[in-house]
Amino acid sequence: MMDIDVLVIGRSCLDIISVVEQFPQEDSKIPLLYRTVEGGGQGGNASCCIARLGGAVVYYACVGADNEGLFCLERLKDFDVGMEYVDVIEDGKTPIAYLFITRKSGKRTIIYEKSTLPPLSADKLASILIYPAKVVLLGPETTYLAEDIRALAGDDIKIVYDCERWDENITTMMAAADYFIPSADFLQAEELNLAGLSFEQQMFRLVEMVAGSLVVTRGEKGAYYVSGDQLINVPAPEIEVKDTTGAGDNFHAAFSLAVSRGDDLCAAVKFSVAVASLSCREYGGRQGVPDVTEARQLALALEEKIVATK
Repeated sequence: MMDIDVLVIGRSCLDIISVVEQFPQEDSKIPLLYRTVEGGGQGGNASCCIARLGGAVVYYACVGADNEGLFCLERLKDFDVGMEYVDVIEDGKTPIAYLFITRKSGKRTIIYEKSTLPPLSADKLASILIYPAKVVLLGPETTYLAEDIRALAGDDIKIVYDCERWDENITTMMAAADYFIPSADFLQAEELNLAGLSFEQQMFRLVEMVAGSLVVTRGEKGAYYVSGDQLINVPAPEIEVKDTTGAGDNFHAAFSLAVSRGDDLCAAVKFSVAVASLSCREYGGRQGVPDVTEARQLALALEEKIVATK
């Protein structure tokens, strides 16, 4: 088997995408402007993004042996994602997410089904990681695998964690990940005790809680990272936004690929901001993803700025 740039571990689901003029109020009716169906989930989107960017990617996940799961598999195949470790569960139900996109802003509201599929096996990871992956990208729900993956990865494989919310194993993941990448919403978790602090203060406090590097995504404001005693921002470029679905997934995907190819932290963040921004040009989390040449060109045009010093 060829060398793997990134092993992605995380959720796969079916996205039903509906475009509306504005999100409806309760007990009201509005017309539907456009509807489409796409593969989704943090892991599924990230895998397709890495493949689109030219990376060698293998995906570990599970789907049900239902129509929704078969559709997800076909879409992964369309992007040439390595699927030998995607488990198809007989009688399993592939989760569905219902996405409502506001036409003017491109912002999305998601109502998602929680997965009833079995958890991914830590035992199987040992056989997967026999192959030399350079980076493992972990989806939000994989915190229970943190200790096993850290032990298996050793010093040679870097771990990138896509953080969405606090859970009972999050502190273990904060200690295990080489790159801990939440959105700014995570900083509001009560368990972090960051209430009342400015965003800049929250960043400097949070970086002390993680063992690796901290990068925080902040939507149209781009991404922030701490380097030494400096907080640095890479603003997002101006893009005509159709749909922000999957932008975060694509950020994590691009970041993982950049790390696998030896980019330093600043270059990796710029590349990731470029990819995430460009991916918002089309509906769904996959059709707008650029090729690597377009992404690199935009990344080179982005600037970083110091916004605070500890």
